[in-house]
Amino acid sequence: MQERYFPPLSPVATGAPGRCPRCGEGKLFRGFVELRPACESCQLDYGFADSGDGPAVFVILLAGFLALGLVLWIEFTYEPSIWVHVLVSMPLTLAICLGLLRPLKGLFIAQQYRHKAEQGRLER
Repeated sequence: MQERYFPPLSPVATGAPGRCPRCGEGKLFRGFVELRPACESCQLDYGFADSGDGPAVFVILLAGFLALGLVLWIEFTYEPSIWVHVLVSMPLTLAICLGLLRPLKGLFIAQQYRHKAEQGRLER
């Protein structure tokens, strides 16, 4: 059996849309953010993938910046009552957070694959 050659792919082009970081064809996720055990196309084992809290931290920072910016703009431009802020900022913040979480998690996993990142070990 001949081993297939996989050219290096961009982590942004594969990770953000949730594709396999090696072949770019198979799906990375089974659910919303749950990883598949392996790629259905090239059989890459996703056991190496551990994005940790990295995507969540960046989602919090980006969503906070975007949502707070819009809320402050609405407040200083229109001076609405508090219920308008609740009706606008809550769904907006939720949409930004959910919209960014999956692409960022895929990007982190693709970066791990690209740079062969693994857990640190002490040599004795």
